Amino acid sequence: MQNPGSQQLVYAVCENMDFAWILDFLQGMIKPAAATAVVLMAVLLSIFQRLGLEGEMIYSIIRAFLQLSVIGFVLQFIFTQEKSFWIILAYLFMVTVAGYTAGQRAKHVPRGKYVAGASILAGTAVTMFLLVILNVFPFTPRYIIPVAGMMVGNAMTVTGVTMKRLRDDIKTQLNLVETALALGATPRQATLQQVKRALVIALSPVLDNAKTVGLISLPGAMTGLIMGGASPLEAIQLQIVVMNMLIGASTVSSIMSTYLCWPAFFTPAYQLETKVFSS
Repeated sequence: MQNPGSQQLVYAVCENMDFAWILDFLQGMIKPAAATAVVLMAVLLSIFQRLGLEGEMIYSIIRAFLQLSVIGFVLQFIFTQEKSFWIILAYLFMVTVAGYTAGQRAKHVPRGKYVAGASILAGTAVTMFLLVILNVFPFTPRYIIPVAGMMVGNAMTVTGVTMKRLRDDIKTQLNLVETALALGATPRQATLQQVKRALVIALSPVLDNAKTVGLISLPGAMTGLIMGGASPLEAIQLQIVVMNMLIGASTVSSIMSTYLCWPAFFTPAYQLETKVFSS
């Protein structure tokens, strides 16, 4: 038989434990669960149109649900911590995943994942350092992690496009680049036009978004603040900061990626690595 003393101890522990956050989470998931009706509509349309995307749609929404739920619990834990270690760890994890993803896009660039990761780290770290030094954001998890997430995600897209486009443009104009090198041009001089084209193409969506922000659609940060009860004036102040930091981080990351790609594109004798452009 169970000891009555130990039984009372178990009851006392259960009574003192706070399970309110679990109940709040489950209650809060009612609306997201109801919103899956929209996905069901998309699945039905895919079936009727014979697109064959219904399996991927279901997989994507389940994966998104699990990922966001796990991240929510992780952030809930990190936000309660006072040590900077957790902020840096979360930031490095985001950079690692972003570098891997951007490297996958530029799969023909040698060591592309490392190049992308280093470029994203440089661009976002410099931008975030300036924001903290200028006292735009305090160095706390509640501010730094969401800000870093936006910058890393944007820099990931821009860096991947820059690397892929630069390699493809050099491959397309291989004879032109080789001629410039034969005439004594440095790798930078020989690929100047390709670098400019890659950067312009990669950064154009970021700049176009900044030009039309608020006119076509309300950005996520601004929408979240307004839905959370903040005034529209407070929301636009934050959104202006967000747009500035996205442009800064994306520009630094994309330019850095072009410099880091050159050692893989050229030999120490300033000749093209033909094997990089053969596939």
